[in-house]
Amino acid sequence: MPGPPAKDEPGEGDVYYVCQRCTNCCKWPGDVVLENGETEAIAKFLGMDLLEFTERYTRLRENRTGLSLIEKEGSHECIMLEGADCRIQAAKPKQCAGFPNTWKFPGWRKVCEAIPVPMSDLQEVQHQQRETHHSCYHANDDMNE
Repeated sequence: MPGPPAKDEPGEGDVYYVCQRCTNCCKWPGDVVLENGETEAIAKFLGMDLLEFTERYTRLRENRTGLSLIEKEGSHECIMLEGADCRIQAAKPKQCAGFPNTWKFPGWRKVCEAIPVPMSDLQEVQHQQRETHHSCYHANDDMNE
């Protein structure tokens, strides 16, 4: 379900930014906030014990009010980013799922490849994306046979 429409520029109108999975937001410095229940959901998705997941993949947030996913050593890249894929895509935090529609960092537009779509066209674009992903999965099935 899409979040609220984003109003970025005066006169731009109500748009929804459709993620292109460029992963640039996954490499931006700062906290990846884990809200109530997300730590448990991610641990379960990964098939890990909650304590093991917490000790291995989280840290105390900068403002000391909760947990954040850690970054890979020597970079700002999220620990869950594997190449161009999110290891926890199906269970990713609300913060990640909402970017850039429910929140943005300063200068986000310079690095984010999300495509602005008028809210009136959103359903059609999402339908086209599902069809494209469906075709890709079936093409991969054909290659594996």
